[in-house]
Amino acid sequence: MTDKINAKNLGLAGGILWGLSMFAMTIAASTIGYGRTFMETYGSLHPGYSVSIAGSAIGLVYGFVCGFVGLYIIAWLYNWFDKKK
Repeated sequence: MTDKINAKNLGLAGGILWGLSMFAMTIAASTIGYGRTFMETYGSLHPGYSVSIAGSAIGLVYGFVCGFVGLYIIAWLYNWFDKKK
């Protein structure tokens, strides 16, 4: 049996990384235009988000929540399947 993955810690690490990535990409898209089309697509999935300086804070929050939840579920499933062996 392998060691369990700490779901909370993996979720926090992923949430911080994804949140900061969304923040940085929103700033880049709103100032120099880099990745603007991708970020506008992201905005169509998350209410209240826009490619703007103010939207970067909203993207930070959405990114953290999505990253945390997604990686928490992956770690939980990994641990659950590992128990089933």
